[in-house]
Amino acid sequence: MANINIRRDVTDPFYRYKMERLQSKIEGKGNGIKTVIVNLPSVAQSLARPPSYLIKYFGFELGAQTNKDPADDRWIINGAHDASKLQDYLDGFISRFVLCKKCKNPETDVNIKDGRIVLDCKACGQRTDVDLRLKLSSFILKNQPAKKGKKDKSTKKAERRARKEAEANGNGEFNSANGSPGDSASDHADENGDYEIDAGSDDELTRQINQGALDIAAEDHKEIEWTVDVSEEAVKARAKDLPDDLKRAVVIDDEDEEGGGSTYDTFGKWILDTLAEKGGVDKLDNVEIYLKAQELGIEKKHRSLTVLAQTLFDENIVKQKQVDKRAAMLKKMITSDRHEKAFLGGTERFVGNEKTELIPQISAILMQYYEHDLVSEEVLKAWCGKASKKYVDIKTSRAVRKSAEQFKEWLENAESEEEEESDEE
Repeated sequence: MANINIRRDVTDPFYRYKMERLQSKIEGKGNGIKTVIVNLPSVAQSLARPPSYLIKYFGFELGAQTNKDPADDRWIINGAHDASKLQDYLDGFISRFVLCKKCKNPETDVNIKDGRIVLDCKACGQRTDVDLRLKLSSFILKNQPAKKGKKDKSTKKAERRARKEAEANGNGEFNSANGSPGDSASDHADENGDYEIDAGSDDELTRQINQGALDIAAEDHKEIEWTVDVSEEAVKARAKDLPDDLKRAVVIDDEDEEGGGSTYDTFGKWILDTLAEKGGVDKLDNVEIYLKAQELGIEKKHRSLTVLAQTLFDENIVKQKQVDKRAAMLKKMITSDRHEKAFLGGTERFVGNEKTELIPQISAILMQYYEHDLVSEEVLKAWCGKASKKYVDIKTSRAVRKSAEQFKEWLENAESEEEEESDEE
């Protein structure tokens, strides 16, 4: 049986990751017609995934009934489906549930932890989350193998109680020595959803942030004479000299925030100044942005997201998929519904006031947010459904939300399909 590259976009004949080409056989006729995938176990073994994952993925994509644990090893999809069509769908499965998001290597393991599906790459060490909104993700979470020595609820509660007591006393191992963002011991832990960045985390961005912080701390021991004038007048003067494509109005509501909007203005203008200096929105590193927010003490504040939405992107946000590059950093900072709404508010200002040519593309922008799990489905649906004058004038808001109707319809249709599929199962 012919072998093919696991990544069919790789044409190198010496590519070492191979699998058998899918072989299918159509049986029966009329309402009883079905497709048997003859070599599904072999293909699944090459991908290091259970055959049930593959067969259910095909079922979800084709809208057809499947079996997930056949005693006779006959993996069946209702209806007639040729092998070439199934092979195309398999490419989608591989892209979403097998390939490392960083190095595109298929040498990954699936780990399920705290309701997340994580791909652990043995080639580059990167750990990336699988999109939980995919239908197969729900199936994987519901059908995960039982773990040995699994803790019961009372044990987990006791551990959480001990952790909180340790944090309150300031002497527990869970207390971050240098105030990690989202630390559950912070004053705004509830607001931020207790999103904790562990100093020992394998998350790549976290490691970079921690290393960057160490580098800055080392520099702090040296006597540095700052030559950049950071006075309000100087910042405003530099903002006026920015190129037209980088001039943005970073407007922040100063209600309920200590120090008003000045800190956020400083943050926004620093981003714009740095972008102008480096030569474009894609030149500024995520770690630099995060550390600057941390320096200003606003890395956990929801209004920081309003600034980021207005400054991190340009008119090519959709065409160049600019959200992809910023997603990891944004997910660190978006830790509650309040953060999500502030991020959407900044987006509305960005397209409504500064880049009006992007208003027709707002659905595509929201899709990027949705795909990267930056904003929840509930917040998106509520935002799309009602105009507001909080961030822009009401006329502009109506125009933006009207353009978002296409995305809202897609979201509702996708939800209906999931409900139907759940009823069938």
